[in-house]
Amino acid sequence: MLAGPTIELLAPRLAGTYVDATFGAGGHSSLILERIGASGRLIAFDADPAAGARAIADPRFVLVRANFRELAERLDALGIASVDGVLFDLGVSSMQLDEAERGFSFRSAAPLDMRMDPTRGESAADFLASHDEHEIADVIYRYGEEKRSRRIARSIVALREAGTPVRDTADLAAVVARAVRAPGHARIHPATRTFQALRIHVNDELGALRAGLDAALARTTPGGRIAVISFHSLEDRIVKHTFREDPRARAVTRKAVVAGEDELASNPRARSAKLRAAERVDGAVFHELRRGEHL
Repeated sequence: MLAGPTIELLAPRLAGTYVDATFGAGGHSSLILERIGASGRLIAFDADPAAGARAIADPRFVLVRANFRELAERLDALGIASVDGVLFDLGVSSMQLDEAERGFSFRSAAPLDMRMDPTRGESAADFLASHDEHEIADVIYRYGEEKRSRRIARSIVALREAGTPVRDTADLAAVVARAVRAPGHARIHPATRTFQALRIHVNDELGALRAGLDAALARTTPGGRIAVISFHSLEDRIVKHTFREDPRARAVTRKAVVAGEDELASNPRARSAKLRAAERVDGAVFHELRRGEHL
């Protein structure tokens, strides 16, 4: 997704060391490897246990099965003090959406899991079964920006108290649809925002993003690039503010780059993708740049 613009903004150098913080299907990793030459190095992160089956057979490539919030610790373990650039492609991958058993999608009935790493933490079903109405509504509103969050939470808790709790993705989608009462011609499924909110909460995606961006800025050498593809306003806001306000970053995209008509025609999921990039600078350079902007 946004592969061409992303690689151009990341601008991989020959013999450079790079991080693909979200390996997924390996598309971005393959493009980076094409640009860094025979002596380059690529470290890819993915929390999904299935990622190992997609690892690239290349001596320049290392796959780390961990969330990118552990970027600094894992680079230390590999003896890597600094890198020349980092790429983040946020959100859930197309593969995970298409794997019904992961519980990310409401298209078919499946266990309500939603964890990127199903071996760690609390599943979405566990959260809905053990938290009160206020907490559930707060998560749905904060991370899904769903105006009817209280009505949805009330319906979920009422079913639980009646002895018929939400058990799978189909149950949840039906509960939300009844609570929201969206018109038949609605642009998106009425459960979209609720599923998004639970996924973000279960995986602490915004906390991981803040930690990952901080680690990327700390480890990227001056002149290197950090590129981020985000898929909703909460992520994009964090990226935009970090690139504008962190003294180690200089934004190289004034506005977010979005998918063109050709990509949208072949991949409708790209409609919400936003790409931003920043160059790593040292503090002195940053303050000179900001001073020049205000002269």
